[in-house]
Amino acid sequence: MIAGARPPRAPARTAGVFAALGDPTRLAIVNRLSDGSRRSIVQLSEGHPLTRQAITKHLRVLERARIVRHERAGRERLYVLDPAPIEDIRRYVGWVSSQWDARLARLKALVEE
Repeated sequence: MIAGARPPRAPARTAGVFAALGDPTRLAIVNRLSDGSRRSIVQLSEGHPLTRQAITKHLRVLERARIVRHERAGRERLYVLDPAPIEDIRRYVGWVSSQWDARLARLKALVEE
């Protein structure tokens, strides 16, 4: 990444994804879906102390952030991970890292002069 380049995504959208991922339950849901599988609310709530209703609320937050989406299979909703917003976060964090690397390199050059 080039120092001084613009960030890959608008900060508000990036903040929304960070906020959605900032909860241990939602991270656990993302982790369960990260294998590419489609899972129902029943499957996502298995082994979790929360009710299906609570899992549903967390899924809505993830859907608003576009991290997951649902597909209909008969009467059931199957949830699937959309990795694009997470990839946006990865690029954003990489951009921030490159900005710090460039600043530290300039500071090092100044100190060594």
